[in-house]
Amino acid sequence: MSDLVPLTGEPLALDLVNTRPTAGDLLATPDDLRHWWALQADRLQDEVPQAVTAADLAAVRAVREHTARAVDRARRGEEPLAADMDALNQAQRAAPAINQLAWNGSAVVATRRRDGSPGLRLAACLAEAAAELLADPAVTRVRQCEADDCAMLFLAAHPRRRWCSATRCGNRVRVARHYQRTKAK
Repeated sequence: MSDLVPLTGEPLALDLVNTRPTAGDLLATPDDLRHWWALQADRLQDEVPQAVTAADLAAVRAVREHTARAVDRARRGEEPLAADMDALNQAQRAAPAINQLAWNGSAVVATRRRDGSPGLRLAACLAEAAAELLADPAVTRVRQCEADDCAMLFLAAHPRRRWCSATRCGNRVRVARHYQRTKAK
């Protein structure tokens, strides 16, 4: 994984898309995926497996690419390509989720479970997160960071938010602006 730490805390689908910064790919290897999965563990149902395979990585990267294209179009009010929506639907079907019922000794409890390999389950969960974001009217509030060298997306909770992170890009842009002002004097 590059020295750049993945941006987390946005909707899960955006966190996935944001693993493609302008400089490199944060999901280049199975170990990179395992590291990102661990960062997102509190938001995902499955435990991070000891080993992540190349097939797991390929499934997640495919969901990421389809999500990125669909979100890009939807945030601009355009219809996502049918191929991207179909691919996200297929990813969900590859590891369908059920509410598994069990008796805990005093009541029936339902636990959401998916079938399939760890990578297919993760890809299905991420495709489901993408579907939820795409179906949410808030998708039109998804913005790209205004820093020149940043491609990160974020869901603007405040209309004046301009950067993916105030500490990552915001400070860098403000310092560069200050430098240009003082240099010109």
